[in-house]
Amino acid sequence: MRIRHFALLGAATALLATTAACGDSSSTAGSGDEIKPVSVTVEGVGEVTTDTALAGKVPADVRGRGTLTVATNAPYQPFIDFKVEGKNDAFKGLDYDLFQAASARLGLKATFTQQPFDGLVPGLQAAKYDAIAGGITDKKERQQVATFVDYSASGTGFLVKTGNPLAVKTVADLCGRKVAVQKASNQAKNLATYAKDSCAGKAIDIKEYPENPQAVQALIAGNVDVVAATKVNLVDTAASLTGRAELVEDASAPNGWLASPNGFGFLKANKELAEAYRAAVQSLIDDGTYTKILAQWKQEPIAIKQATIDQAID
Repeated sequence: MRIRHFALLGAATALLATTAACGDSSSTAGSGDEIKPVSVTVEGVGEVTTDTALAGKVPADVRGRGTLTVATNAPYQPFIDFKVEGKNDAFKGLDYDLFQAASARLGLKATFTQQPFDGLVPGLQAAKYDAIAGGITDKKERQQVATFVDYSASGTGFLVKTGNPLAVKTVADLCGRKVAVQKASNQAKNLATYAKDSCAGKAIDIKEYPENPQAVQALIAGNVDVVAATKVNLVDTAASLTGRAELVEDASAPNGWLASPNGFGFLKANKELAEAYRAAVQSLIDDGTYTKILAQWKQEPIAIKQATIDQAID
């Protein structure tokens, strides 16, 4: 996955933000002890309803409001996009569906709002909204500001010619092979490091291309043996090249080599809310709704079995 970069504000700003709250507790619509059932219908998936036990995990002030505001930056397919071109207040996408489903499970309604990407974290720090979502990679640096509920993971995938004639199964099988990558990508850097440390005289011949489609074309033309790219992006590529190329499935790394988690970000001070959403996502995993949502967006390869908190690898 392309890592979405944003700037972090200073620690003082983050500390000030912990004293703020999204919305005035004096104007909440209901009691914090009251759980009002919520139902949403996710297109292609079905209805998701409230679990009162899970809803009880939501902080009282948020439960009293019954709503959350989620900032995002569309388009960033398949995670977030505009439902109607030219209209920036209606959304669709994997993150949108999953967050709406998790919110309903908690007895909450979520409203998404479009924001400049570089304004997502500052706005979260300033308590302008409750959460951020939209294909955001959980990074240790970002955890200075936010607590992430990790709902998927994506690393590097390997695309080979149909039939996998060189029997590529893991990254170890790339030693001594010609591997196409996008110029200046994480794959270029990580494979160079891996070759130096692990290939013992059978270096990976890394071929860099300006864009990933050119790397794929080099594979089809027989100029390279493998394409290494973000696995989530190679899923659609492989589907469009049926009969000519296929995606390697590595049982030891089902989400891809060096997979990083993607998450919903909540203000660091709101860990109780983040934990409620982790539990909600886990319930969606357990009852199969999560799998259906990923399938709806053709993203089964980034699925995880356990929803986690702040599991960044770098």
